[in-house]
Amino acid sequence: MVDDRIRVAVLHGPAPPEHDGVSDYVRHLLAALPDVGVEATGVPVRPDGDGWAGATARAARAVRRLAPDLVHVQFAPAAYRFSGQPGLLPLRLPRAVPLVTTLHEYGSWAWPGWLPGPLWSAVERTRRWDRESGRLVPASAAVIVTNPGHAAVLRARTGREATRIPLAPNVADQVGAPTAGHRLRAELGLPDGAPVLAFFGFVHPVKGVRYLIEALPTLRRHHPELRLLVVGGFTAQALPAAEARAFRAELTTLAAGHGVADAVTFTGHLPADRVSAALHAADVAVLPFTAGVSTKSGALLATLAHGLPTAVTLADSGDDELARSGAVAVIRERRDAAAVARTVGKLLADPVLRRRLAERGRAFAAAYSWPRVAAAHRDLYRRTLAGAGA
Repeated sequence: MVDDRIRVAVLHGPAPPEHDGVSDYVRHLLAALPDVGVEATGVPVRPDGDGWAGATARAARAVRRLAPDLVHVQFAPAAYRFSGQPGLLPLRLPRAVPLVTTLHEYGSWAWPGWLPGPLWSAVERTRRWDRESGRLVPASAAVIVTNPGHAAVLRARTGREATRIPLAPNVADQVGAPTAGHRLRAELGLPDGAPVLAFFGFVHPVKGVRYLIEALPTLRRHHPELRLLVVGGFTAQALPAAEARAFRAELTTLAAGHGVADAVTFTGHLPADRVSAALHAADVAVLPFTAGVSTKSGALLATLAHGLPTAVTLADSGDDELARSGAVAVIRERRDAAAVARTVGKLLADPVLRRRLAERGRAFAAAYSWPRVAAAHRDLYRRTLAGAGA
């Protein structure tokens, strides 16, 4: 390094932030790193008519032109449309430049998929290949995970210890958002005191929105004016446009079939200020993910940072920090509309409980911020470069 600033090339998937959570994460990270002394340049791995092999070759050439001190790859299978080619990046990147990989998703995929589990385990024990990331994990000087669950899987498979750098809210509480939230309620024609539920995040089948819609008839027996805001886009890297349209139509039909079509508003993708207003307009957030919610959800951290009482299903991922926090109301069963109705009904009936969750949620989310995320990355980069003799 020629000065104290660390020059990093950050390789990531091609999707725009409004369609991909990892791309949104990268956008926030690139904005935060300069404030802690890191000169970070984003390098998208983007097919241009020649497939993912061509995309990885172009990204590697871009890295060589940048001549960074360190290369940092953001890895999630969906970000690269489940191609194994990005896993071959270390074969194309300069070997003298240290490599760091962040595993945003880990534990549920393999490339190639036909290889049996026991054989994968034998391969991974050699530390030459990883079933999900190819050469990325074996070739990396450091591996970052965002939650304990991924760290546990990595340790069990490879014996490697990861560095945990948690996420931060993907939408900050915006200045003026409480007032904008009141205006939004008026725009929706809500009478004073009408309770509002909010789901926030990409609307995908695994997010459990259908069970939330199915819970509405039960909840409306006690709260006839109850409304649900589904805040987020359907089209995503993991849910292409045609599938997204079909899923939105499915949820619309489901709401009509349960007699609650008038109670559900699908906002689509919104800019950050409108998301913040919507969260302030709501009384309770509900995140009934079919695999459970953990601290790797930027949407969860956003609802908590807004002081919005939040009901969640919990993940079986070893991430018991959230379970112990007392910052969320726990929906005890997944894929269960009745369980959603029971937990949310208790929140709507108990303003003291809502205030307590709001206070604990804000306190919990305060430990997760982009300045802290950026500083943790800078410190890891420094250690990695020192270990490489840079």
